[in-house]
Amino acid sequence: MVLLVVLDVLLMVVGAAGLVYQGACIVMSLFAKPVQFPEAPMDKRYAVLISARNEEHVISNLIDCIDNQTYPTDLIDIWLVADNCTDNTAQVVRDLGCHVVERHNTELVGKGYALTYLLDHMIDSGLADTYDAYFVFDADNKLDKRYFEEMNNAFHSGFKILTSYRNSVNLADNWVSSGSALWFIRESRFLNNSRMLFGSSCHVGGTGFMFSKEIMKRNRGWKFHLLTEDLEFTMDSVLHGDRVGYCGSAILYDEQPITFAQSWRQRLRWSKGFLQVFRYYGPALIRRAVRERDFSAVDFTLLLCPFTVLGVTRMVLGLLFAAFGFVSWQSQLGALANWSGGIVLSVLGMMALAGLTIVAERRQIGATNKELLAYVLSFPIYMLSYVPISFQAIFSKAQWKPIEHKG
Repeated sequence: MVLLVVLDVLLMVVGAAGLVYQGACIVMSLFAKPVQFPEAPMDKRYAVLISARNEEHVISNLIDCIDNQTYPTDLIDIWLVADNCTDNTAQVVRDLGCHVVERHNTELVGKGYALTYLLDHMIDSGLADTYDAYFVFDADNKLDKRYFEEMNNAFHSGFKILTSYRNSVNLADNWVSSGSALWFIRESRFLNNSRMLFGSSCHVGGTGFMFSKEIMKRNRGWKFHLLTEDLEFTMDSVLHGDRVGYCGSAILYDEQPITFAQSWRQRLRWSKGFLQVFRYYGPALIRRAVRERDFSAVDFTLLLCPFTVLGVTRMVLGLLFAAFGFVSWQSQLGALANWSGGIVLSVLGMMALAGLTIVAERRQIGATNKELLAYVLSFPIYMLSYVPISFQAIFSKAQWKPIEHKG
């Protein structure tokens, strides 16, 4: 059937393009010098935006990191939205001398809505315009002491939106936390770093990014409320022609889930969010890629492409057509065998990618060599679990739920 052939070709082309691009990024990142920003005056005023829900045990770590920066702390104001908190997060932060806004809304749930509420409060009070740019962090984050100084250098270089190097405080806890941590380190080292070298736009992660007052005014605060509000923000920025920058010398550490159930729930939300973003932004990205020949739009079209949806559709149609006699069972079993071979190669490739990430970033990874070997072997298990997660995301109604942090 022609439809099955079209789907096979589409899957092959998208998959091959993704692999070639990943390979090019790795080669570029390994052999080219990373982009460095010149030292700049430390004269910009920044607001730190934090959305927190029941984070009284970890929030002081982040605030302590901000208070001990090499950047002048009198030019940094911390604003926290205590979002549906039932603990003492708000009081803990007030006692540390920070601005606190409490929000109670159990219908509009999620970080995006909390950031909207916080920025709306700042705009209405007339204080939002006093800042040159805004940083977004999660409550469990920790920062290198030069974080703001390095990001300030990049901001002075002309970038209106910036993201940073994302590391982990608990990579060595177990195979679940290591899988997530290695994925983010890989994205920083091999993707965002290479995107800077290619001159294209980078991907803003869920934490450790900043945007200028100009961007805030254009968006009238924060207008992104999908399950992956960071990805939505990135796509909107690319469609506006912004180039999102990456500052690899600004290092952030966050806490990864340590139980498979927590990780599954988190990645289910991400997978559902990817589908949402593709639905709302995919067509516009494709049009921009074709009409404007914008490489960033091509890059993120590949990133957002619902590969699992295409694969499931192809498999279901193949089985249905075989059941009704339109195609032979032998041809469909052959296709499944080819896919199985591809999965085996993917497992080996993911082990190699994890190993390469560890070798390239060994100084940034806090774990023993024995632990790292185990995590290289377990990384494919972590990644292959995305297959059922992505399948579930097609049919589920994933919702934002907080991840408990231990600090």
